[in-house]
Amino acid sequence: MKDQLSGDILLDRLFGASEDSAALEAFSLRGGSVSRRESCICALIGSPRPERNIEQSQAGLSPADLVLQLWAKYGPQTPAHLRGGFAVAIVDRTRKSIFLAVDRFAMQTLCYSFDGNRLSFSDRADCVAGRGNELDSQAIFDFLFFHMIPAPRTIFRQVQRLPAAHSLLVDANGIQEKRYWALQFEETTRHAFPAAKETFLELIRKSVAEEIEGHDQVGAFLSGGTDSSTVAGMLCKIQGKPAKTYSIGFEAEGYDEMEYARLAARHFGCEHHEYYVTPDDLLASIPAVAQHHDQPFGNSSALPSYYCAKMARQDGCTKILAGDGGDELFGGNSRYAMQRIFNLYSALPGGLRSLIEPACGDESVLRKIPGLRQAVGYVRHSRNPMPDRLQSFNLVMRLDPANILSADFLRSVELDEPLRHMRSTWQQCEADSLINRMLAYDWRYTLADSDLPKVRGATAMAGIEVGYPLLENCFTDFSMKLDPEWKLKRLKLRWFFKEALRGFLPDEILTKKKHGFGLPYGPWMARTPALHKLAHESLHALAGRGIIQEQFVDTMLERHLPEHPGYYGEMVWILLMLEQWIKGQDSLRIS
Repeated sequence: MKDQLSGDILLDRLFGASEDSAALEAFSLRGGSVSRRESCICALIGSPRPERNIEQSQAGLSPADLVLQLWAKYGPQTPAHLRGGFAVAIVDRTRKSIFLAVDRFAMQTLCYSFDGNRLSFSDRADCVAGRGNELDSQAIFDFLFFHMIPAPRTIFRQVQRLPAAHSLLVDANGIQEKRYWALQFEETTRHAFPAAKETFLELIRKSVAEEIEGHDQVGAFLSGGTDSSTVAGMLCKIQGKPAKTYSIGFEAEGYDEMEYARLAARHFGCEHHEYYVTPDDLLASIPAVAQHHDQPFGNSSALPSYYCAKMARQDGCTKILAGDGGDELFGGNSRYAMQRIFNLYSALPGGLRSLIEPACGDESVLRKIPGLRQAVGYVRHSRNPMPDRLQSFNLVMRLDPANILSADFLRSVELDEPLRHMRSTWQQCEADSLINRMLAYDWRYTLADSDLPKVRGATAMAGIEVGYPLLENCFTDFSMKLDPEWKLKRLKLRWFFKEALRGFLPDEILTKKKHGFGLPYGPWMARTPALHKLAHESLHALAGRGIIQEQFVDTMLERHLPEHPGYYGEMVWILLMLEQWIKGQDSLRIS
């Protein structure tokens, strides 16, 4: 079972007048690694490592010993001197403080509840002591909007989650949550390509090598994309033998890219393993996958990722490497190029835009003229500011919350809250270029709040450790100093990443379109009676809880889904996962 970090502390009892050393025993604190020094105790999960320039002086220390040594020197700045994934808790009776922190990307997480005297925390929201049974209506709406619940909110009204790269300090001054790693990009530095390529390849080699230390059997996810193929290929090179790789396929047109995984496996000589997920697998696993997470989670790739990790664990692997991060550090998502095109509109003179826009309104006749419809759509979309524009096609908003949610539930939420959250995140980035702002935005929403919880949940459920070589601090630092045009060269995605790996990766993989472990849930449900029945029962149960309307359920399942199963299947999936998660809890109330 995965190590858990948790604590439940009464401040007046811990930091009272008594100097009795037993005071450190008067609370609950546990983790995968625990260390005690004088009036300090540290507990943590994950595998934190010190900065490379101080690593030699820390040789032989346990992770918790290491953190306590750094704490003695750096205090609340300690996490800025750590790399790797971690969630750490420190109780310091001398400083009369409690300190919590998570890594740059929240590879490990911490949730907490504080009432002024009692601080309770855990790496799981549903394991925070005294969390209560009230579900947060706003968090449910955020889930429907984002398909996950972005930090700091959680599904529980009384529990918050530390955002990535944040710490929490509780002392005599109260409670303070703070970002310890600034999103500052250096955009004016120019590098010579040969030297940058050499540095980049060496960073990959070192990061993969560090991730496999102490493990005899290490495997790698292999989707056939550039990131997973790079990690798998480097694993082969470092080990000097075929790496164990694991891929998931689907018997569904447009969803399966096993041919690219096989191509990469042949190219590097991997010991390749495949599994084809079926509708029966979904029926068997949907409740378990939904309820394994500590709050509702709608990333449909969670289920195939679980089967992939399970295959590796059954094959004897104790750790599996994931390629997450390459797209978000080096500019690999198609929306980066698309938003650059939309952003061109803002460069037009304001006077010209004021003449164009009135002709592109909701009632414009130009929208009905073939050939002009696309131009009108471009203007209508482009005039939205960033980051609002990223959610212009949000499924919940296009369907209209008033048509989805019950009247009582609708009154309990703020529909603009997700946009306020997005705008706040967008403003935290210190960069002039559009591409770097979008990357920093995705570090929050795509990585920390969606893709990493997916992989973390899948591997924990399968009972196997996971490593993310491409999210090593050195990669982030390298990316933040890279010329923005090397990430998105005109409309060429991740130009530097691909050019640096040319000759290492097969050309077919360098030129392929991005895919991944997308799940063909909608098409399968449309033709699988048992899946349709599960969706029907789950969505009507959700309506019975007063969250969504019965009429919406009928319209979605009987009209929309048969017409466009791939598109509307996504909406059915997130509602299904919400109900399956709630169903697995006890005595919950929606507030």
